[in-house]
Amino acid sequence: MRSMLGSVLFDLDGTLLDTAPDMHAALVKLMAEHDRAPLPFERVRNHVSHGSQALVALGFPDAAPDFAEHLKKRYLEIYARDLCQATCLFPGLPDLLEACEDRGWALGVVTNKPGWLTDPLLDALGLHARMATVVSGDTLPQRKPAPEPMWLAARQTGLPPERHCYWGDAERDIAAGRAAGMSTLIAGWGYIDTDQTPEQWGADGRLEHPDAFWPWYANTPTPETGLAS
Repeated sequence: MRSMLGSVLFDLDGTLLDTAPDMHAALVKLMAEHDRAPLPFERVRNHVSHGSQALVALGFPDAAPDFAEHLKKRYLEIYARDLCQATCLFPGLPDLLEACEDRGWALGVVTNKPGWLTDPLLDALGLHARMATVVSGDTLPQRKPAPEPMWLAARQTGLPPERHCYWGDAERDIAAGRAAGMSTLIAGWGYIDTDQTPEQWGADGRLEHPDAFWPWYANTPTPETGLAS
């Protein structure tokens, strides 16, 4: 039940943090190294949640598999060098995080981004110390959409899965949260391209701004009374 929530967990890219400017900048630099014209930001933004492999494929659609792997490694080198130049919390999230902390709720991140990028990024923004759990893409053998990273996050917060609400901007986020027994919300401000169909993901709701979380949370029957909390 939403009225029993005690934790909010976030996907990283496109949900908690607007990393697209820095990830786009890294792709532009990589393409320049190979004398390719840069792709506009608008073309790249909504592919960021699909990771470095998808971005390299966007910039180098004709690359053979071995060369694409080389490009991906180089892309990550460039990105790691300038990891947090323009990255920031999405608008509304600073207040949302503070409000959750005022309630005594646990905060956390579950992402497929590798830990060697996730941890320094959260540190640079002063967020790591505020998180009760940070589960990265290489923390476990399994990654989203598998539920195991979500269960680990729940264990680390000390709360059962049903007391968590997971926010994400990709189908795998919602699938992982649902499989783990958590409430799930789509971050409508995230990196959702026109080929995706979020209305079919089976989430418990969609937020167009973080402030919309509180009406969503309040408009729920309690287990005892059947009335809104």
